[in-house]
Amino acid sequence: MLLLTFLVAVVVNFLGYIPLGNINLTSMQISINKGLKQAIVFATSFSIVEAIFTFILMHFAEWFAGKKQLMVWLGWILIAVFITMGVISLIQAYKKPKPKEESRKRDSIRTGIILGIFNPMIIPFWTIGGTFLIANNWITTRGLGLEIFAIGAGLGSFLCLYLFARFAQYIQNKFSFNHKIINKSIATVFFGLAIFQICRELFFTS
Repeated sequence: MLLLTFLVAVVVNFLGYIPLGNINLTSMQISINKGLKQAIVFATSFSIVEAIFTFILMHFAEWFAGKKQLMVWLGWILIAVFITMGVISLIQAYKKPKPKEESRKRDSIRTGIILGIFNPMIIPFWTIGGTFLIANNWITTRGLGLEIFAIGAGLGSFLCLYLFARFAQYIQNKFSFNHKIINKSIATVFFGLAIFQICRELFFTS
């Protein structure tokens, strides 16, 4: 059962980071602007924080699920994150790129930790998804169940972010896009996600 718990966590969290959002877009942006190694550093630091938060959230999944007002605030925080990341992407588009070997590892670590801590989507994702998985006996909470689940969740997010980073490298090399075009495209996606989330909060959240 522990093996199943681990595999479910890996798959579920991997799939959870496939839709475009601030985390996977940041992984792509770091890969393009600073290189694949820095993107791996970012993905690793983010995934460690993700595993810690997942462990905590799974302990209090039912309590978080009942706090509807908290979910509303998280939605607006997510909008602020999208807009902030969009602005940062535009700034990056007009900055002269530094040689990739000059990029500092601690910057990628700091970005991973900050986005891991201020990741509004993790609470609704695991309070709803975690409760569903537990209720359907897809995972176990006995013994080291939650610890194994958290490690699997961290691995799932790392694998997904790594693939996004590799995909960004592929796009840049295959189509010879310069960093300005890619950063502007990423900024557009961020602003689009912010608009989508604003509409969702205003018109579809009771």
